[in-house]
Amino acid sequence: MSNVLLPTDAGEGATPIHAVATADLEGRLAAAPASAASWLRNTAFGGDAGEVALLPGEDGGVAAAWFGLGRNERTPSFLPGKLYGALPPGNYRLGDGWDDPAFATLAFALGAYRFTWYRADQREPRRLVVPAGVDAAEVMRIVAGVYRARDLVNTASNDMGPAELAAAAGDIAAEHGATMNVVSGARLAEGFPLIHAVGAAAIPQRAPRLVDVTWGDASAPKITLVGKGVCFDTGGLDIKPSSSMLLMKKDMGGAANVLGLAHMIMSANLRVRLRVLIPAVENAISGAAFRPGDVLRARDGTTVEIGNTDAEGRLVLADALTLAAEEKPDLIVDLATLPGAARVALGPEIVPVYTHDDGLAADLARHATAVADPVWRMPLWAPYRTMLDSRIADINNAGQGGYAGSITAALFLARFVPEATPWLHADIFAWNPSAKPGRPEGGEAQVIRALYSLLKERYPA
Repeated sequence: MSNVLLPTDAGEGATPIHAVATADLEGRLAAAPASAASWLRNTAFGGDAGEVALLPGEDGGVAAAWFGLGRNERTPSFLPGKLYGALPPGNYRLGDGWDDPAFATLAFALGAYRFTWYRADQREPRRLVVPAGVDAAEVMRIVAGVYRARDLVNTASNDMGPAELAAAAGDIAAEHGATMNVVSGARLAEGFPLIHAVGAAAIPQRAPRLVDVTWGDASAPKITLVGKGVCFDTGGLDIKPSSSMLLMKKDMGGAANVLGLAHMIMSANLRVRLRVLIPAVENAISGAAFRPGDVLRARDGTTVEIGNTDAEGRLVLADALTLAAEEKPDLIVDLATLPGAARVALGPEIVPVYTHDDGLAADLARHATAVADPVWRMPLWAPYRTMLDSRIADINNAGQGGYAGSITAALFLARFVPEATPWLHADIFAWNPSAKPGRPEGGEAQVIRALYSLLKERYPA
């Protein structure tokens, strides 16, 4: 199955991992074999969150592992993601005390992730047997989608330009029998002028492009995913300071996450006609760069005054959203790393989401809680539209006054989606600033597990 998970029938000889919350420890020790209870007491095992105790076997190996759940207040929890780094190499299975073995299996696998494109993983493998009753294929498709998103975000920008991002989309399309069309370079100028303008300053090898992938029965409900694919963002002529460029390889995190979600949907064969749109660009600096004060005309004819060339993501998304809306899909979802204001508001872990659809917002929140993929609905506060006013064009791409940056970005995007079309915008960070259980430092998949859970409920295979 993978170098992390083993099939259910491979459990013979695997070392059991028993889980215990602090409140249950004494009762569990009383019921355990005397030798195990004595060892755990003598080693001061207290069942604290993430604590691991290894019981020695007669052959000098590990007979069993005990894993602390602490107060065990959060379900589901990524705490089992600590196990991969805490256990010695070998094969393991879940023993007693696991309330949610499926999520524990997922957390273990996500905690095993390492980015190995530039440096090999020298660790000997730890493998977990998928417990009986757990849908191994479902766990693996989610793991694969998350790993794919993480890998794409973690890849250095010199190896992940617009062409390489398009190739990654092509790999997924080929894997699932989808079709793909790419519009690139000067051909974008007529149909997708904002995408063309943002990417025009890049060298020819990193020319902008619009990736368009379709999959599924044309008569099924139409779901369109749009992912911001800014492969590196200098800020353009409104250049970022050096410190703000260090993580700009992740500015294509929306596209990476969309591709991870697309893999989950297609692998599960959900009853949808899926479309994936990725405007892939590099916001570079050259004589061809668009300028502050320029007025650009979007695909739908809207004139946009450029208040800030560093607000480029919403520009490329505007043309892609216009294209998405033209076929009147049942749902449009866009994922994008937009202003840092979203992080000021909600931090790196909670994803602000925007939609006019109360039912969609409630459903997503329910699934986000169920799968521990946190989101928080933010308001599309109409009075803030005046912050995007322009004296010479229909709209300015940058909000005035320095307030409500995430909201004004969402309001800008909303202009390009008819209100009658169900639409959701997620302002993701796509990065873990520090390692936590199941979530290594670096590129991260955000909101896609929640979206996949929602879509699976609405459009089952």
